[in-house]
Amino acid sequence: MRKIVEHALIIRHREIVPTYFELEFIAPDIARQALPGQFVHLRVTRSLDPLLRRPFGIYNVEQKIGSVTVFYRVVGRGTAMLSDLHTAETVDVLGPLGNTFSIPSTMQRAVVVGGGVGIAPLVYLARVLAERKVEVMVLLGASTAGFLVGRDILKRLGVDYMVATDDGSEGLKGHVTELLERMIDRKRFDYIYACGPEPMMVKVTEIAQQNGIPGELSLEEHMACGIGACLGCAKKVRRPADGQDVYAKVCTDGPVFRIGEVVFNA
Repeated sequence: MRKIVEHALIIRHREIVPTYFELEFIAPDIARQALPGQFVHLRVTRSLDPLLRRPFGIYNVEQKIGSVTVFYRVVGRGTAMLSDLHTAETVDVLGPLGNTFSIPSTMQRAVVVGGGVGIAPLVYLARVLAERKVEVMVLLGASTAGFLVGRDILKRLGVDYMVATDDGSEGLKGHVTELLERMIDRKRFDYIYACGPEPMMVKVTEIAQQNGIPGELSLEEHMACGIGACLGCAKKVRRPADGQDVYAKVCTDGPVFRIGEVVFNA
């Protein structure tokens, strides 16, 4: 797949909850190639300060108009600068990058688990699964109701979802993985997809393996170059063939990995 640089026109940029933003831009060549699980690298300023691009999972794609939407949280100087961009301005975008989620042809029922901003790469996946007639359930987790995101677009797509909040302000009081355990007890899923904080991913892996359900995780890592050159996003993974641990580059070997492949807390 060819990597493309586009000077993309911003057509929508809004703060959906405090510090959480949706950014939609016209990038027809990237939109034409983008698949669920991939990410784009955005230059947040026209100057060389900051020098490095910022990676963002592809949140949605509209093929008809050639737009790509990303979802992000302002956490530092780079994302703060990005949040200052306005509609009708342009942004320099490199993509699509990384590998993709797999969608087995025999899949009938899938559960998608997103924690916080981890929902970003999963919304487009849920859309594609629904379009392929897979029964999809999305589980959303956040610390409190005010930080639950992705619901509006899931409603528009007609995708079922349930929520869990740490403080009980909406949905189940507890972690989203507790909701996953309850759903697995009630319904048999063919596949599990997840993205979120590392403790959540560890628990999803444990639940999946205990129940013999295959699946994939999308890792959230700082990816400085996005093309496998800097080695800044190396993550330890276990090769299934011989059980040996090796280092994979999240930006090119991932960001999607099979459940059980990633060695957490290493």
